[in-house]
Amino acid sequence: MTTICAVRHGSQTAIAGDGQVTAGEKTIMKAGAHKIRRIFDDQVVIGFAGGVADAITLQQWLEEKLQTYAGNLKRAAVALAQDWRKDPTLQKLEAMLIAFNKEDLLLISGNGEVIEPDENVVAIGSGGNFAQAAALGILRHPQDLSAQQIAQEALEIAAGIDIFTNTEIITDQIGGPQ
Repeated sequence: MTTICAVRHGSQTAIAGDGQVTAGEKTIMKAGAHKIRRIFDDQVVIGFAGGVADAITLQQWLEEKLQTYAGNLKRAAVALAQDWRKDPTLQKLEAMLIAFNKEDLLLISGNGEVIEPDENVVAIGSGGNFAQAAALGILRHPQDLSAQQIAQEALEIAAGIDIFTNTEIITDQIGGPQ
C-alpha cells in the first residue's frame, strides 16, 4: 500500500509519495520504493498507487499516448482511460495514477475516470484521504509554504494515521524554485 499526494499552489505543482511496499496487510517488504517518476522528457510527473508492474505498464501506456497527442496531457489521459476501460488486458491492472505538468493536474483511474480536482489537491492510495484532507487544511489556512512543502507535510500527517504509509517520502515539483 502507499500514499501519493499532489498539490498545486501558486505557480508550483508538487507531488509526494511514501516508499512503503507491503505484501498483504501485515508485512512491509520495502520502505524506500520510488513511486514518483518523470516521463515525456521530464515534462510530466506521475505518481502511482497499486501494483508496481501494473503501474509501470500504465506509465508506458501514458507515455505512448503523450507521444500520440504531442504532449497534451489531458487528451493523453482521456485516451489512456478509454483504453484502460475497454481493453480486457488493461482492465486487470490494479493501479491508479496522478499525472501533472505545467498546465494540468489529473487523477487517472481504471474506471475510465480522468479527474481534475476542484481544490488543486489530489491524493491516492491507502492514506490518500488523510493526505488530501491535510493538504486541503494547509491550503485553506495560508502559510509561507511551497507546494512541495505542503505535499510533504500532507504525507507526514497521513503516515501518522495510516499504517500502510511510511515517512520515507520522495517529492518532485514543476514550477517555482526547486
